[in-house]
Amino acid sequence: MAQPISLQRQLVKSSLLSSILAGLLALLMFIGVSVYQTMSMQDEIMDEMADMLLADDLTVSNGQALAELSDEFEIRYRLDNAQQLLTASEDAPEKITVDHLSLVSDEPYGFYWSEQKLWRIYTAQDNHGLQVQVTQSMSERFHAFWQSILVFSGVLFLVWCVQWLLMHFAIRRKFRVIRQVSEQISNKSVNDLAAISTPEPELIELQPMLSQLNALLARLDQSLVAEQRFTADASHELRSPLSAIQMRLQVLKRKFPELESELKPIQQDVSRGVQVLDNLLLLARLDPEQRESLAKAKFDLSHLMRDVIKALQPFADSKQVEINMVLAEQTYVWANEQLLFSALRNLLDNAIRYSPEQAQVFINLTIEKEQLRLSIENSGNGVDAGIIQRLGERFYRALGTKTQGSGLGLSICQKIVDLHAGQLFFSPSDLGGLKVELLLNMLEV
Repeated sequence: MAQPISLQRQLVKSSLLSSILAGLLALLMFIGVSVYQTMSMQDEIMDEMADMLLADDLTVSNGQALAELSDEFEIRYRLDNAQQLLTASEDAPEKITVDHLSLVSDEPYGFYWSEQKLWRIYTAQDNHGLQVQVTQSMSERFHAFWQSILVFSGVLFLVWCVQWLLMHFAIRRKFRVIRQVSEQISNKSVNDLAAISTPEPELIELQPMLSQLNALLARLDQSLVAEQRFTADASHELRSPLSAIQMRLQVLKRKFPELESELKPIQQDVSRGVQVLDNLLLLARLDPEQRESLAKAKFDLSHLMRDVIKALQPFADSKQVEINMVLAEQTYVWANEQLLFSALRNLLDNAIRYSPEQAQVFINLTIEKEQLRLSIENSGNGVDAGIIQRLGERFYRALGTKTQGSGLGLSICQKIVDLHAGQLFFSPSDLGGLKVELLLNMLEV
């Protein structure tokens, strides 16, 4: 999976990279223009010095100007008449012949290599046989030029740094609008699906996304309203037959008082069914992040587990399944008793239902620091690891099982546990069946 990238950083990098490329292009143009101007100016100085040396009357003032130019620009010169040296600078080289020139590109100018340096040479001759040679080291010629390049590069680097800071804060300021939209989205919940307001200033690029998101919120709101209406209708339709059963049980108790002991467990089961229905309908409307809205009370988990075992004992007896339990005392929790009863009943019902005949089910409730650990495991012929990984998925039932079920029991258990900030684990049991472990926070007595 590709790593996420920051759009803000990408914009800063792209803007800065464009600025760097433009700056480098400007630097190259500056170097090109400077090289041309430096070569032209220095060549003109060499030509002027040669003219001064070939003058018919080399006055004192011309000689002084010639010396100043030679010292200032590190230019060497010599004036010859045939094989006789007439005048020369202090460090004048030997007379350079055409054979010594490594490159003659534009007479009377040329280049030659000497003293591990590249030199520029200007050669001129008058009608009287006087010959002048003016030379200059290319390193000396471009000494000031390189200093200018370094200064220009330093200024350019400083400009890039300042530009990076300005772009960073400017783009970050512009992204404030996106952060405001993100905050609005994060604050949305089931109770607040109103359209997201457009922040100021409006960003044209952001409008299509906001329009689609607001349309999605509107459809989601309509779906939730329809779901709530369906839940209310289903609650009414399911509650009506249960209420009718309760009424008939009351009639039977008055008509046949001797059957009251047999009818009382049935009435309790019907009452518990009504409570379970109410809690399951509440569960369908609850958001796992809104645990505070769940009605809770203090009760002993071990007592609730005994009630669950008592309710399912007839089912276990019908399959000749032996239930063994070791329950710690004083195991108080702060939870919804009816929902936890449904979860524990589902877990134990599964353990009995998927056990073979004459199997065993072990229930163990222990206290571990500030948590309660309830484990339910049964004997069997082994459980495939792939099946264990998919336990808790809605409507999932393992292939090859002969028992009936909807595949919703464990998913309901998982949601109930999530609502109580607990944890539910599935693993193979040492007895050959499945081991289910439930972790809940313990309430201090």
